[in-house]
Amino acid sequence: MSKRILLINPWIHDFAAYDLWAAPLGLLSLGAILRENGYKVSLIDCLNPFHPALDLQSGSKPLTRTPAGRGTFYKEEITKPLALRDFPRKYSRYGIPPSLFENELRRIPRPDAVFVTSIMTYWYPGVFEAIEMVRQVLPRVPIVLGGIYATLCTDHALRHAGTDIVTAGAGEDVLPGVLKELFNDSSSRIPDRDDLDSLPYPAFDLIPHRDQVSIMTSRGCPFRCSYCASALLSGGFRTRNPLRVVDEIAFWNREFGITNFSFYDDALLIDRERRVIPMLEEALQRGLACTFHCPNGLHLREMDASLAGLMFRAGFQTIRFGFETASARRQADTGGKITNEETKTAVTYLREAGYSGKDIGTYILCGLPGQSFSEVLESIDFIRSCGARPVIAEFSPIPGTPIWAEAVNASPYNIQEEPLYHNNTLLPCRGKDFTYEMYRELIRVARKPV
Repeated sequence: MSKRILLINPWIHDFAAYDLWAAPLGLLSLGAILRENGYKVSLIDCLNPFHPALDLQSGSKPLTRTPAGRGTFYKEEITKPLALRDFPRKYSRYGIPPSLFENELRRIPRPDAVFVTSIMTYWYPGVFEAIEMVRQVLPRVPIVLGGIYATLCTDHALRHAGTDIVTAGAGEDVLPGVLKELFNDSSSRIPDRDDLDSLPYPAFDLIPHRDQVSIMTSRGCPFRCSYCASALLSGGFRTRNPLRVVDEIAFWNREFGITNFSFYDDALLIDRERRVIPMLEEALQRGLACTFHCPNGLHLREMDASLAGLMFRAGFQTIRFGFETASARRQADTGGKITNEETKTAVTYLREAGYSGKDIGTYILCGLPGQSFSEVLESIDFIRSCGARPVIAEFSPIPGTPIWAEAVNASPYNIQEEPLYHNNTLLPCRGKDFTYEMYRELIRVARKPV
């Protein structure tokens, strides 16, 4: 008899959370591989905004969703963790109420193992809450924890998560060892990690209601920006065949009627002549009436007039670019992926292609170690002068990144021992001269119409 695996996408515990095309892509990819190996796979998505029983929750605000596939989560205010008790913001559980989660656990056939994913390091309390409830409802069922938090804060997870197995690294890399330990299964067939086209499509069919599908055309990034964990999580830069990517888009469009797609890549525009250009040209040639979104920061350096025009014609609606700062010194120190002049030129191409200033969202990092209020303000003013829209991205220190040691020295919090202090809402590495009132002023200035 086939073994049953339950996949769980846990809650978010945070001061704020919004669904910007969120999808447990790694977990769904793992589910697809498990099914190819004969396992019966089910999913409980604690963040599911379409759970039918949510309408019955008294006192809850109606969830807002856009046709493009983003919107609010159901949330309930909860007690702040002790480490965050002095921070003057409400703290909430984002996702379905625990009672609905418990009902789901009791409804499904008893699994032989539970796989729980994790995302931001400081979201681990939601992960732990899900694990604790699984222990209560499904005693003696082994629990495996993986994902970003488990990879970046492995020691913390081993000490505190309470799972049978904690894995670090990509799911397909660690899966054979997990299946061997759980079921003495040494015959699992795992796709070649260096051949991304050998991976099955993620198991989005496990999500009962889909208003968008997330796509990855590559893993990793050729840049090594000091604040970014891409190299730690994905290893080297690997890419898919662009025509295979279009095949996947066409599959979800044809079989499930999906028209909105979000790209999760860290470096979608890199090597454009061999990747994004043929991909978009093929999508246009096939007449795919789709809309594309990229909430991750794209590389502006790759932009020219032809690419900007192609993106506009192909239906790239939501675009975000990684600019980070107008300071030439900090640009060089953090990775050297863009200059001010390149940014100005790229925005001009995008405006000429048909995008308005408000369409060209450009991330500016706020709260880097040693960063001043004036540096962030000057960066905002520069982006606005280019004709684009500045988007404040609060810095979160990530263990293992090149800037980590500097972040440890700069932060008044014990970020080495407590991942809750990685929370970007705290601005955990801002200096004493960079007040929270200054931060709110930056938000106000950045939100002015372009």
